[in-house]
Amino acid sequence: MVKNSLSFEDVWKSICEHEGEIFYLIRGDPFTYEIHGNFLIVSRTNRQLSKRNFQNGFSLLPLKGLGEINRIIQGPSYVWAILNDKRIMKNE
Repeated sequence: MVKNSLSFEDVWKSICEHEGEIFYLIRGDPFTYEIHGNFLIVSRTNRQLSKRNFQNGFSLLPLKGLGEINRIIQGPSYVWAILNDKRIMKNE
């Protein structure tokens, strides 16, 4: 994943626009999410992940793999899956 010229606010707007769509974890497990204010709630866990959590993940891009954020980001599998999705980063 190469970090392009998008700002984090552009990325968060895109995350919000794709609410309810199916995303996939690294192992291929599907999940969806809902946005509630500045929190994202994941369908598979009912876990609340903050906007700030995604901002922290975004600041670390590009990531070689999940292991780079595994201990510093809450819900790293979900953050990684969302931030590495072409719909969110708008990569060609």
